[in-house]
Amino acid sequence: MTAEPVAVPHVVHVDLSGRSALVTGGGSGIGRACALRLAAAGAAVLVVDRNVEAAKAVAAEAGGRAEGIDLADAAAVDRLDAEVDIVVNNAGLQHVAPIQEFSAERFAHLHRVMVEAPFLIIRRALPHMYARGWGRIVNISSVHGLRASPYKAAYVSAKHALEGLSKVVALEGAAHGVTANCINPAYVRTPLVESQILDQAASHGIGEDEVVEKIMLARAAIKRLIEPEEVAELLAYLCSPPAAFITGASIALDGGWTAS
Repeated sequence: MTAEPVAVPHVVHVDLSGRSALVTGGGSGIGRACALRLAAAGAAVLVVDRNVEAAKAVAAEAGGRAEGIDLADAAAVDRLDAEVDIVVNNAGLQHVAPIQEFSAERFAHLHRVMVEAPFLIIRRALPHMYARGWGRIVNISSVHGLRASPYKAAYVSAKHALEGLSKVVALEGAAHGVTANCINPAYVRTPLVESQILDQAASHGIGEDEVVEKIMLARAAIKRLIEPEEVAELLAYLCSPPAAFITGASIALDGGWTAS
């Protein structure tokens, strides 16, 4: 279907022994890679996913805990463990339609998962982080938090909102040793993207490799999908001592998409 995955070694030495982390959407893709990377650095990881069996499988790999939570349910989100040192807001979903055909409920649902849930999680975690004088909030945004594409009104607007939330948290948290940043990847090799490749190949009547090259990677200078582990390695760096001065940033991991 696409080029073979690129091997990504752990190149950043990060010691997170004694730290705890919460990763949403941790059952697969980017979330899974982030949970495993944080665990490899010594953090106790809470894997949160709507698919509880997937969360349990990753938690078993990471030596951590799992919670099956629908992030669209605010009451359920408020039951999550608030005493964590690292929050990775990764969970997301996509819906593609022209605005005039976009369901208002679907629009609201994407915003509940990708904006309201991160806000609720951060709001609950900050008192613990402030008390410890240390915290890291990493929001897995997207190149679509910096750029727009047609037919993705809910996703693009949600990611832009997440960017704004992250910057406010960075300003409020700075005096308390808490940083907040966004990672902005382009297309990552995940089950969500693989399914989009299949759908677009069928709808356009072209091969799957052509979808990747001519549609997904058309605006990128580096013509390959990003590996989940590359996102996780940037996350690890943002939790390391040399990154303590990086806050309120949106770090493009997009193969040059936003350079043009």
